Amino acid sequence: MNIKLWPGNPYPLGAHWDGNGTNFAIFSENATRIELCLFDNQGKETRVPLTEVSNYIWHGYIPGINPGQQYGFRVDGIHEPLEGYRFNPAKLLIDPYAKAIASDVEHGEAIFGYPWDNEEQDLARSDLDDAPWVPKAVVINESFDWEGDQLLRHPWHETIIYEVHVKGFTKKHPGIPEKLRGTYAGLGHEAAISHLKALGITAVELLPIHHFFAQQGHLLDRGLSNYWGYDSLNYFAPYSGYSSTGTQGQQVNEFKQMVKSLHQAGIEVILDVVYNHTGEGNQLGPTLSLRGIDNQAYYRLDEEYPRYYMDFTGCGNSLNVSHPQVLKLIMDSLRYWVLEMHVDGFRFDLAAALARELYEVGTLATFFDIIHQDPVLSDVKLIAEPWDLGLGGYQVGQFPLLWSEWNGKYRDEMRDFWRGLDSSLSSFASRFTGSSDLYQNVGKRPHASINFITAHDGFTLSDLVSYNHKHNHANGEDNQDGETHNRSWNCGDEEDEGSTDKPEVLALREKQKRNLLTTLLLSQGVPMMLGGDEMGRTQQGNNNAYCQDNEISWFDWNLTPGNQDLLTFAQRLIKFRHEHPVFRRRKWFQGQEIHGLGVSDIAWFNPDGEEMTEEQWDAGTIKAINIFLHGEAIEAPDPHGNRLIDNSFLLLFNAEPDLLEFTIPEPFQSFSWKVAIDTTKTHWLEQGKVYKGDDIIVSVEGRSLTILQSM
Repeated sequence: MNIKLWPGNPYPLGAHWDGNGTNFAIFSENATRIELCLFDNQGKETRVPLTEVSNYIWHGYIPGINPGQQYGFRVDGIHEPLEGYRFNPAKLLIDPYAKAIASDVEHGEAIFGYPWDNEEQDLARSDLDDAPWVPKAVVINESFDWEGDQLLRHPWHETIIYEVHVKGFTKKHPGIPEKLRGTYAGLGHEAAISHLKALGITAVELLPIHHFFAQQGHLLDRGLSNYWGYDSLNYFAPYSGYSSTGTQGQQVNEFKQMVKSLHQAGIEVILDVVYNHTGEGNQLGPTLSLRGIDNQAYYRLDEEYPRYYMDFTGCGNSLNVSHPQVLKLIMDSLRYWVLEMHVDGFRFDLAAALARELYEVGTLATFFDIIHQDPVLSDVKLIAEPWDLGLGGYQVGQFPLLWSEWNGKYRDEMRDFWRGLDSSLSSFASRFTGSSDLYQNVGKRPHASINFITAHDGFTLSDLVSYNHKHNHANGEDNQDGETHNRSWNCGDEEDEGSTDKPEVLALREKQKRNLLTTLLLSQGVPMMLGGDEMGRTQQGNNNAYCQDNEISWFDWNLTPGNQDLLTFAQRLIKFRHEHPVFRRRKWFQGQEIHGLGVSDIAWFNPDGEEMTEEQWDAGTIKAINIFLHGEAIEAPDPHGNRLIDNSFLLLFNAEPDLLEFTIPEPFQSFSWKVAIDTTKTHWLEQGKVYKGDDIIVSVEGRSLTILQSM
């Protein structure tokens, strides 16, 4: 290969093709030599030393290097692990700014920076060349015809999120061509989109699609792989394993086409992003990218023993967000996904770790300040998983303005309520009305609360009501992995764990699914559904299916009659939410206290029709409540400034095991009411029972929810 190297430019970082050649640029503060490694179609490597360095950015331009060219870097410098330096030119490194990566890492001794048989472990340096095992970055042509596509910018209060895995959703879908199943093109296929549109969700939240370390050794030994993808190796490249078109960079345009198709259907795309750690793990992990480029700059090292890593994530390392270049990497990545890939927002995995500039979590950390000042990122959807695994890492309700949060307190409260656990009604009421106790006093609105019952990490909805205990034996860890305290109930006895033939248990499980879905979709805040819950997806009791790239995780589209009924119920429930603005208010209910007297837009009653007393709110043993929502007291206008008027509703919650008689409260007995929803019914009510005049007693079956709508 005839190479002529020009000085090039330090910006942009990564590989940038301008139509005539390609500029390469990479940051390393402590390196002494960097070689650009170019690979031909037979895998032959040509090494080109980068001799230009500007502000720690090594760069060069090569004419004639075109899209499709595969490349990597070799970085030399001090090898002194005790001091945190881990340079090793024998290791081919993935460009942190690569826009496409050709394939997966292949596991083997060569990808580690130390020899496996050395008694010093990571203190020694391995001279094994790992180029055959490490995927190559790919130069791409970034042009794409978006045909006028723009971010959808659905208002938060109208948003319904559907958390889903690109591969798992489409892998077995019979309406998608087989070669497209499990891919970006599969998710963008009309058969996949028709399901999402019919369901009524407004946004898909995709489990990680940044290129990740899939073939990890400890999983390969058990015949498993990193299915969820929470071990990123690059923050710009879409994972090549979800591409249907090959490995030469086509996955970028395939991802863009998927986004464009979803946008055309009115569906936003939110990415689950993992900027808190990488797949290189701790000091015994492989050297694949940042560790070899500049370990001291990119990772949080133990100040006293820099051989070791600070680990706030449980994954071996934490990114050093106090370093300007690491912040730049994250911000450049986020802006790229918005501006070039048209992504509508982000959910930040273990976001508390990003707020640890020193050790403690600080919500005024530089990371948040930069995002708030950024004209691109301050205007997209930002969702925090508001915890990490470090001390003081549980930060629900503590993230700054602009941020919404996965509300773990909502999940726990609603699970406990419907399984009949003693808890205060005041807590239930706070969660149901948007968690004002967490968000109102800091200037946020109800959409700050991302409400969810289930998520990828834990039981599916079907398993939540079918298992008392996790059943993770397929993971090969003796059922020791995954959450033990799930707040689940199998709706029967221990002998009914999982499969059962008892009709009363099966009927209760179906009712509990409808109870939980109805509660979720009618709560104030932003509902998030776990993909597949709408049609009874099960993982056979596995609550930690991170390594199950198989039928345990893949959607089963052959629906039983019961699962088809549940799907129909979910579709009509979401339609009901869209039709009634009283369930998706932009602003808080009025009053100093959530159950205060004189509140005109909401009121709280006992089953006997009397208002709740202070003692009852905090008793912890009452499991039934009647909530009045006033449809003519919606403070915020519609987008055109017009007054919003809706029906009024009475929501009759009965988590007791037995039937209760609810009395319609005296102020509302002059109304005419019809049953809009009854969760004892497997099908949606086209025309429910009507209550008017002297007919003021409503029978509500045990463990069920009845919604009365004013006529």
